[in-house]
Amino acid sequence: MNAKRSMLKLRKKFIPSLLSVLTVIILLLVSAKYIYIPEFLDPPPAPTSQSFVKHNISCKAIYDMDPVEVGKSLIIRRKTVVEDKDERLIDFTGNCPVFRKIRGYDDLCVSEEEKIFPIAYSLVVHKNAWMVERLLRAVYSPNNVYCIHYDKKSSAQFVAAMEGLSSCLPNVFISSKLETVFYASISRLKADLNCLSDLLTSEVKWKYVINLCGQDFPLKSNMELVSELRGLKGSSMLETSRPSEHKKQRFLYRYELQDASFEYKKLPVKTQQAKSPPPHNIEMFIGNAYFVLSREFIQFMNSSAVVRDFLAWSEDTYSPDEHFWATLVRLPGVPGEVPRSQPDITDLMSKTRLVKWQYLEENLYPPCSGQHVRSVCIFGAAELHWLLNYGHWFANKFDPKVDPILLQCLEEKLEEKQKLFQKGTMLTCPKG
Repeated sequence: MNAKRSMLKLRKKFIPSLLSVLTVIILLLVSAKYIYIPEFLDPPPAPTSQSFVKHNISCKAIYDMDPVEVGKSLIIRRKTVVEDKDERLIDFTGNCPVFRKIRGYDDLCVSEEEKIFPIAYSLVVHKNAWMVERLLRAVYSPNNVYCIHYDKKSSAQFVAAMEGLSSCLPNVFISSKLETVFYASISRLKADLNCLSDLLTSEVKWKYVINLCGQDFPLKSNMELVSELRGLKGSSMLETSRPSEHKKQRFLYRYELQDASFEYKKLPVKTQQAKSPPPHNIEMFIGNAYFVLSREFIQFMNSSAVVRDFLAWSEDTYSPDEHFWATLVRLPGVPGEVPRSQPDITDLMSKTRLVKWQYLEENLYPPCSGQHVRSVCIFGAAELHWLLNYGHWFANKFDPKVDPILLQCLEEKLEEKQKLFQKGTMLTCPKG
């Protein structure tokens, strides 16, 4: 009941203001169709090695939901967006000192709090190299460690760009074992597991690990994340709920990977063969693929025969990454255990990832100001204020081709927050 009241309060707080902004936006879009758009809205960018354009817009006004500036962002959005090419990032990382300097990797200071609380990241990605670089830069701190797993199906250009990132940044590496990743199959889960195994061997003694995909973006600065993670005191943060009868179908029957005639190439298809119950009398829970887990939990998982048996049992289930973590954190005695007696932890209660589903808009959150893909909102600039104040640590999905202003403003706001929270602390900064 408390969770529902909180969500209703959030709805009352944000929906009226955002709806008024969206009304103005619609009027602006209609008028923009018939008026001349002055060129001074977005002057040509100065020559730079950086591939993506910095637009002439006030992120403070966007954050304050100023209708004129939000409308201006929509006019910019309506222009043809030239897609950033992976080859540009390959060229850029060909000169590592220049790449690090222009993108600001060499300018980052580290507080004592951050230094003693390093974070590990598992990034499972497959396309859009520049988006991956922007995500990496947004979560980057010299004292953290980052594992990149790219799909073996990825283009040669994307692979070269990821290799370029790892060669330029000493705390970024490519997973030692790569998977050919297929949607909703065990390969997606194994990609994260490969990175987690590598991260345990890293010289960086990280405290927590967070997994990300290529269309995620942080809503908290590194300083804020350190503070939030310290507050967990070893517990886990992820969605874990009892499965509905519909969701149980994902693991009550065997699934076989079969060829698909569209973008996924292969998909798990349900058979009529019933599966045996989970090993060791494991009680099943479901969630999503995203997690925040302690080092102790990963160490336990890496050496547990129960976990190995459960992974093997999950091989022929549908989207096992959406039950694997949610179930393991409920095992009695695991580090950071979520007791089975504890109520469901939904995606809105867990802070790991904020995703806006089309069928829940206007009930649990304001309408999407970007675009929908398979019922998921690709966020727009009008949601900047909502995203940064909802309370989650990361969100999904973002795409600069849908809205370049939102990413630019998130980058600016995160940098502001990092400097604000580091203010007055003892910092270690790069020399020179």
